[in-house]
Amino acid sequence: MKKQVYVIGGGASGLVAAIAAARNGASVTILEHEKKSGQKILATGNGKCNFGNLDMRTDCYHCPEPSFVEQVLTQWSTKDTISFFSNLGIAVKERNGYLYPRSEQAAAIREVLLMEAACQKVKIKHNCMIESIKQLDGKWNIQTSGWIYKGDSLILATGSPASNVPGADDSGYALIRELGHRIRKPLPALVPLVCKGVQTAKWAGVRINGEVKLLIDGEVCDSQTGELQLTDYGISGIPVFQLSGVAVRALEEQKKPELLVDFFPELSLFDLEQMMEQRKQKCPYKSEKEQFIGLLPDKLISMLPQEQPLQWLKHIHLTVTGSKSLQYAQVCSGGVDVSQIDKNTMESKLWSHLYFAGEVMDVDGICGGYNLHWAWATGHIAGACSAQESERIRI
Repeated sequence: MKKQVYVIGGGASGLVAAIAAARNGASVTILEHEKKSGQKILATGNGKCNFGNLDMRTDCYHCPEPSFVEQVLTQWSTKDTISFFSNLGIAVKERNGYLYPRSEQAAAIREVLLMEAACQKVKIKHNCMIESIKQLDGKWNIQTSGWIYKGDSLILATGSPASNVPGADDSGYALIRELGHRIRKPLPALVPLVCKGVQTAKWAGVRINGEVKLLIDGEVCDSQTGELQLTDYGISGIPVFQLSGVAVRALEEQKKPELLVDFFPELSLFDLEQMMEQRKQKCPYKSEKEQFIGLLPDKLISMLPQEQPLQWLKHIHLTVTGSKSLQYAQVCSGGVDVSQIDKNTMESKLWSHLYFAGEVMDVDGICGGYNLHWAWATGHIAGACSAQESERIRI
């Protein structure tokens, strides 16, 4: 008789978990509380779906236990991601190490996953609200408003409240807490930061390359370079996203996160002074601020202080006071404590035949396809292991 596996959550990790379990001989049912599965996939990569990265490293993830991430990446590499989706019909396009479908349509990733799930005879129950989860007589009893589903193994792929995509909420955490698992408070990550220190309303709408350094309690802990988006509330853009999860967590822990912004990271202050002196020699009829026309956006020129404008451009100090809400975040930091999860199988250390997959765990990646890779990797591991018959002693 086939092993009965239930997956709660029909997102990226849940779909792959279901496929992996079915391929390993299980009878699989996904319980999804929305009317459609895989909705968040459609929003990734600005609709193009950056689903992986050639440069896959442990330090591309934030996790209290880096060895947990390392073991997952050892079991499921970028090569595995490419092979998995190529076999489903996705022609892979690479750009600066980022992986996309050749069609650059996120819908393609979602559709091939749904088609493979159907081919593997995975059942999907939509509009299915979970009320409680209990293990009785060696079976998982999943209570919904209209039915009790009973299975041998259960995979929790309930995601997080990040993004404004339907179904992105914290409902899964309550179920997990009832089972005795610890949850580190979910906070926004890959999110714009709210700052004070300059009149941000004056620079709103500017896009400019630059470097951002993150300081926590006065110590530099990271820096990122790339296109910055200046906003009326603070600052955004991929470099800021990469730093945001750490900054928001620092605020939560009553620490002081600050940003140092450099609009000319390719030049030292001396080199910048030399360049401006050459510009003055070529156009001596221009005023001090007119010398910056063609070099800086108009809004930034209007903000230049009369004294030491070049130092200001190289060293803008911002105090982080918050972030945009979870609705604007691509992922969460926080989630299920990974010390309570077996890093080889994704199985709970508290309950036999209970597994976790995807963003519900306390692991979040930087921009660049890392969070979807985590979904595929942990989904595959959890799905394959959930279909096995081996017993494990609880601790």
